[in-house]
This record gives sequence, structure tokens and C-alpha cells, in this order.
Amino acid sequence: MAIATLGAIVLDCPDPVALAGFYAELLGGEIAEVAEGEERWVDLKGVAGTALAFQAAPGYVAPSWPSAERSQQVHLDVTVPDLDAAEREVLALGAVPLDTEDRTRTFRVYADPAGHPFCLCAC
Repeated sequence: MAIATLGAIVLDCPDPVALAGFYAELLGGEIAEVAEGEERWVDLKGVAGTALAFQAAPGYVAPSWPSAERSQQVHLDVTVPDLDAAEREVLALGAVPLDTEDRTRTFRVYADPAGHPFCLCAC
């Protein structure tokens, strides 16, 4: 028997609204800003699967991929029907390629605009 269920995946970032906008374009859904005292928190609503949220983090330092000093610690795998088409779209949204040279693989690694690594994976 499980003790809990996963409520949300929360990404720290310097600008929650901007990063939520990136993921809203990538995954669909709507941005819902939630004010909690001094903290800025944004939920991405209407996306299938586990909820995704974004939290302001003063002094945020983006992870580095691959790096032992500033490891990614977590990343998102996003499945797409066409890697080439999805790549063009995420780059237009502001993603940065991290490991995309090997076109024979079923995944490619990028960073979102706040520096979090994510993979486009062929479905």
C-alpha cells in the first residue's frame, strides 16, 4: 500500500511565469499564478499526467549537464511523435541543445530557458 501519491513536480527558477509559459507551449495547458505571501508560485493546469509547478528561487543557479559540480538532479522526459519537428519547435521557444548530435538515438537532451535539462523522446 502506498503512503502517498505524487502531487506535482516543482521546478525552481528565476521567473515562474516565464518558465510556465515555455512548458505551456511545450505541453499545453494554462498558467495559473498562485500568490503565497512573498513567494511566487505558478501551476500549469490542464496537462495530462502529473501536475507541473514553478517556484521562484532567489539566487537560482541553473544545473549543468553533464556536471558533477552542478548536477541536474532531475529532468523531464517528454515524448513526441517526431523528434525533428519537436526540436524545431522547442528551439523556437527558447530551449538550448545540450546533447543532440547523435540522430540515431531515440532521445535528445535540451535545457529549458531556466537551464533545467529535459529530453525529447520518440514515442
